[in-house]
Amino acid sequence: MLTFTRRRLAAVAVVAATALLGTTACGGGDDAAADGPITLTVDVFGQFGYADLYQEYMASHPGVKIVERGAGGNLDEYSPKLTQWLAAGKGAGDVVAIEEGLLVEYKANPQNFVNLLDHGAADLKGNFLDWKWNQGLTADGKQLIGLGTDVGGMAMCYRTDLFAKAGLPTDREAVSKLWPTWQDYIKVGEQFTAKKTGASFLDAATNTFNTILLQTAGNSSGYSYYDTGNNLVVGSNPAVKQAYDTTMDIIDSGLSGKYGSWSEEWVSAFKQSKFATIACPAWMTGVIEGYAGAGAKGKWDIAQIPGNGGNWGGSFLAVPKQSKHQAEAIELAKFLTSAKGQIGAFKAKGPLPSSPQALDDPAILDSKNPYFSEAPVGKIFATGAKSLKPVYMGPKNQAVRTEVENAVRSVELGKRSPEQGWTDAVSKAEKAAAK
Repeated sequence: MLTFTRRRLAAVAVVAATALLGTTACGGGDDAAADGPITLTVDVFGQFGYADLYQEYMASHPGVKIVERGAGGNLDEYSPKLTQWLAAGKGAGDVVAIEEGLLVEYKANPQNFVNLLDHGAADLKGNFLDWKWNQGLTADGKQLIGLGTDVGGMAMCYRTDLFAKAGLPTDREAVSKLWPTWQDYIKVGEQFTAKKTGASFLDAATNTFNTILLQTAGNSSGYSYYDTGNNLVVGSNPAVKQAYDTTMDIIDSGLSGKYGSWSEEWVSAFKQSKFATIACPAWMTGVIEGYAGAGAKGKWDIAQIPGNGGNWGGSFLAVPKQSKHQAEAIELAKFLTSAKGQIGAFKAKGPLPSSPQALDDPAILDSKNPYFSEAPVGKIFATGAKSLKPVYMGPKNQAVRTEVENAVRSVELGKRSPEQGWTDAVSKAEKAAAK
């Protein structure tokens, strides 16, 4: 979800996030009666699509009650709270979601988590793409921190009604042909803007920047802010500078609505049809449907992403050692990350499975999304999923990413020049990494 990266929401979601952050009860369901069902608390962010799966699991496990905290919540709020809970030895759920960009940081303290290899997880290795499985392992390969949930195949979601208003094609194949490159995407955006539809061409520069960065890094070095030796390379990795420069071109062309990603304004912009395109990893489809609402059903569609592929997003489920119901939590995590569980999550909210079996299942390959004009999401996202290239993320990836995105945002809002923004991105990233 979660990956994505995934994952930073507001508006209605702020309520959920606030509730999550205000929760002080320990995970593990210690409030359950001694002779009654146990309560398993699952901590998530964004949209994992587990609601129906919980019901199915509880129906077959009458002694288990599942409570989810934080659905739709903000990753930037969720992660610090999870870190606090782990450090304090109390407060975390029995099963916790970990976003891919934060995994290395959590793996630095493997003692906080149950080693899933000690509980039969090794037999599940074939249920995950090789690189996804390996991401969950500690550097020495002796501990498995988490089981993979999703991966983040890329596409571009767009509003067909706004494209029609601007005199642009609306058919997804025709739209895909409009922008084989990001420079072509900019040209289409300029055409759209010239028609004065009342909407911007895209939502926010930061989302697009992150998409371009992960695409470029995946097709070159295989890393973004840190190299595989955990050296900070924000200022020296060509992939970062290339993504930054392309994003500056987008900003300079006046294409962005400047809706800060995951802000209340961003959420409202979905409902008010204020932008026409958004970089769209698979998990984003659930976000769009949730925020744009029922009134926009059939007005969205999905085209190919400019450039060549890319992989943004993906999370893991882990079991903290502080859980009072570790055995039951492990079984739940296995169920949710099974091929069946990943298919269910995809159907519910769109996160793309990391299970080869799920990716090959007709339920995925033949799936269409009625909200997105019956777009063949299985073919769009799943067909090339096995060839997705992971991007390595270092120990302070999230903190560094936040500073770089803040620099992009400062240029987008006219507070800094592109040159000043780049200087800020490098210097503040270095400070964040040193903390």
